[in-house]
Order: sequence, then C-alpha cells, then structure tokens
Amino acid sequence: MARITKFELGEMDRITLHDEVDAKYYFQEKDGRKLLQISTFGRTTRQDVGKLSQTIQLDKDGAFELFNILKQRFGFH
Repeated sequence: MARITKFELGEMDRITLHDEVDAKYYFQEKDGRKLLQISTFGRTTRQDVGKLSQTIQLDKDGAFELFNILKQRFGFH
C-alpha cells in the first residue's frame, strides 16, 4: 500500500494488457487532508477470489497531478 506523491513519465519497450479486476474507491478526510484511496481485488481465477490485492492513495496534490496527466494523455476536457 502506498500514497503517491509524485508521478514521473517512464519508458517501456513494450506493454502487456493485464487481466481485468474489480476496484473500489474510498474518499475520506484524515487530519484535515482529503484522501482518495483505490483498492483492487483479486482476479476471478485467484485462489482467494475477491481478496484485497493492491491499494494506492492520492492526496489533493497527487490527484491533481494525475488529473492533468489524464487530461493530456486521453484528451479529456
């Protein structure tokens, strides 16, 4: 589990398409700071189906940085 504070553009020789999984998002305030948490859950082929797999958190600054990346890369308006 991690709280992302900075995004940096990386390069890859190739990318593979990952399996689809379900995710839940949570929005709360902690110590006066707004936090978005995204948690993914195991694939349907996993031994423990539905078990929490990964979690990331974004505060306002991290969310704004991701928002700008999404706008630029996907052409969102």
